[in-house]
Amino acid sequence: MEKRDSMDAFGAVSLIGFAALIAFNQVVIAVVNEGLQPVFFAGLRSAGAILLIWLWMRFRRIPVMITRETIMPGLAIGAVFALEFVFLFMALDLTTVSRTSVIFYTMPVWLAIAAHFFVPGDRITPVKALGLALALAGTAWAILQRPDSGEVSLAGDLFALGGAICWAAIAFIAKATTLRNVTPHTQLLWQVGVSAPILLLAAPLFGDLVRDLQPIHLWGLAFQIVVVVSAGFLFWLWLLSIYPASGVASFSFLSPVFGVLFGWALLGEEVGPVIFGALALVALGLVLINRPARAQVPQKVA
Repeated sequence: MEKRDSMDAFGAVSLIGFAALIAFNQVVIAVVNEGLQPVFFAGLRSAGAILLIWLWMRFRRIPVMITRETIMPGLAIGAVFALEFVFLFMALDLTTVSRTSVIFYTMPVWLAIAAHFFVPGDRITPVKALGLALALAGTAWAILQRPDSGEVSLAGDLFALGGAICWAAIAFIAKATTLRNVTPHTQLLWQVGVSAPILLLAAPLFGDLVRDLQPIHLWGLAFQIVVVVSAGFLFWLWLLSIYPASGVASFSFLSPVFGVLFGWALLGEEVGPVIFGALALVALGLVLINRPARAQVPQKVA
């Protein structure tokens, strides 16, 4: 498929579907956490994804582009990937899907801040600054206004925030280091390949590896490996290679919306005014952050 200069119907439908998938993914993680310890679960997911991604690259004859210049950033992106999913999986073990979705999907906020200081030409405009302020206000509101409920904890909210910052760090490493010269498949292989041993070795530090394991938890693990990581992430990277990055990023605000809806509809989570207010601020902020800058019209010389 040829590269497109603008978003078409196929791209829009695909990105809406992907936003729904990764939001539903959080429901799956919350359910599987009942049967498997979160860090052990994350390690198994990465280990399974290594095999599937490698087989797909072999089938498509996509080279694994490992050079001396990419080893250090590859190890770094894999380590941060491991930390991201420690935070995310622990967040979904300690707080609700709705709250995690609102906080975790503030990733573009932290990426925009990092890019402003470290990526030439990627500055924070007044519109982006307003978006950052709104999204940060929504995040702070969600964290500070917590209901008196045993299923919601400050630690869980902070884990979600840490996961968002790590996710932004992954995107920054992929964009600002020599990893930008390798295929998206190789980037993803670095992430799962490095994170798997880190997570599996660290898992015993977080308690018993197996909880009340049931068949549904194994199905959830398989769904994570096959559909979310191996197929979903690669499909998103493929869309990113075809459509403008700003257009792809603009759909990110849908993920917290879907996350809140799925948490309410599938898990029976209580969604009150605080979550709706925080969600509105974060979603509006992400729209402004991802809004493409207007092209400057050259002035005619008299």
